[in-house]
Amino acid sequence: QVQLVESGGGLVQAGGSLRLSCSASGGMFDTYTMGWFRQAPGKEREFVGCLSWGGGATYYADSVKGRFTISRDNARNTVYLQMNSLKPEDTAVYYCAARRDYYYSRKPDDYHYWGQGTQVTVSS
Repeated sequence: QVQLVESGGGLVQAGGSLRLSCSASGGMFDTYTMGWFRQAPGKEREFVGCLSWGGGATYYADSVKGRFTISRDNARNTVYLQMNSLKPEDTAVYYCAARRDYYYSRKPDDYHYWGQGTQVTVSS
């Protein structure tokens, strides 16, 4: 059974950095696409970026491009979201998700597994 566990959220001032981790277990992740999404209160879940675990290709939303980086550690079965130059509008619950193939997608419905989420709050 696939399990995704996020960690690393917290409170940070604008301009600061945080690194989120997504520890994955129970799947053949080298064939998966790993996505990061976020959801602010009253808003729909929003694509942040994704990574093809096998090939390492990454894709990002325009709103985070150049500030956020997704990477992976194969030995630890962990995917990271490094967030720099954080802005108050980045405040949201951040979710890790996994899709059982290597296709890139921005749509939450295309992902099969989800973590529980971790809160990121950026103060101005």
